[in-house]
Amino acid sequence: MCGVTDRDMLLAVQQVAFIGGGLAVTNNGQVVGSLPLPYGGLMSDLSVPEVAARLDDLGKVMRDATGCPLDDPFMTLAFMALPVIPKLKITDFGLIDVEKFKVVSLFI
Repeated sequence: MCGVTDRDMLLAVQQVAFIGGGLAVTNNGQVVGSLPLPYGGLMSDLSVPEVAARLDDLGKVMRDATGCPLDDPFMTLAFMALPVIPKLKITDFGLIDVEKFKVVSLFI
């Protein structure tokens, strides 16, 4: 989960729950796109090319709706949560400096 406003983040969580797992993009109180991934919230029964096309479309929706500058925002989020790749990672313990094995404060 990442976002700018509590309202949009809550709406995204609600949309993901509604579709049975997956990805959702919200902006200004509206769901602007989603990709159902009903198997563990990670997998689909659609073909790989179909899921890839829908993921690309959802990335475009995110960039257009939110101004996100990332080429592949969902892959970036996935790697941010992968704590085996340095440097800073987001985990269930918080923001972690993987090289120092320390929790990093979110406040400056």
